[in-house]
Amino acid sequence: MRDTVAQKQNTTPTTAAAVLRLFFHDCMVEGCDASTLVAASPLHRTERDPSLNLDLPGDAFDTVVRAKTALELECPDIVSCADILAVATRNLVALVGGPAYRVPLGRKDGLVSDASRVEPNLLKPTMPASQIIAFFVSRGFTVQEMVTLMGGHTIGFSHCREFSRTSPTDPALNPKYAEGLKKLCENYTKDPTMSAFNDVMTPGKFDNVYYQNLEKGLGLLASDQAMAADQRTKPFVELYARNETAFFTAFARVMEKLSTYKIKTGKDGEVRHRCDQTNTVNI
Repeated sequence: MRDTVAQKQNTTPTTAAAVLRLFFHDCMVEGCDASTLVAASPLHRTERDPSLNLDLPGDAFDTVVRAKTALELECPDIVSCADILAVATRNLVALVGGPAYRVPLGRKDGLVSDASRVEPNLLKPTMPASQIIAFFVSRGFTVQEMVTLMGGHTIGFSHCREFSRTSPTDPALNPKYAEGLKKLCENYTKDPTMSAFNDVMTPGKFDNVYYQNLEKGLGLLASDQAMAADQRTKPFVELYARNETAFFTAFARVMEKLSTYKIKTGKDGEVRHRCDQTNTVNI
């Protein structure tokens, strides 16, 4: 599996960010149970269908499918798609420079994937800081853990429609950066694929530059930039901006915690034969 995932990353360098995002979206909705991997049927809309998940990159799903195929050839019906997604995320974060961390195994794949459960359980880039903090706290994560998890934006990109800013310009943004984003995304309504890197400085490397960017007004998403100003989150932004080791240590710890969020075990789940459908195809 490790080689399969590494090969995918080498071929498609955006894979790490894609899988990390898929993992977070999956865990936040019904727990880390691979329910977001289930494809829709003509009679049922799954977690992949709502607008908040439509932009999840195909490379992320492809990575899990490739790993599952390789494992099924060696040990069929043993390793769940949920475990594969969790381990692949860890491996890819490390491949692009981030910290390695422990991934407990034994997750079962969820039996349910329903589109209606997505909207209430995912963040939106326009949410104010208080709402984002409440979102994480209600799920058992501290403010510091929230700031740490947001550091995952050190890799990857966002589509213009997620952050496009019209007048007046956010005063917290660097003026030149804001103007550059406006020019980059001026035609995003005609081309929905237009996007920008979350970390304008080192977009392909997992590091602490994301936090340094926030201090300079270079946060792409309004929800990210707000963390540099809010007094509840600012101290952690400052800590991670000057101390990458502190960020890496905290990120490893919170990712291990996230990976066990509301997992399914025993009869509450299954080991799918295919990651894109439940074994009973009754979702």
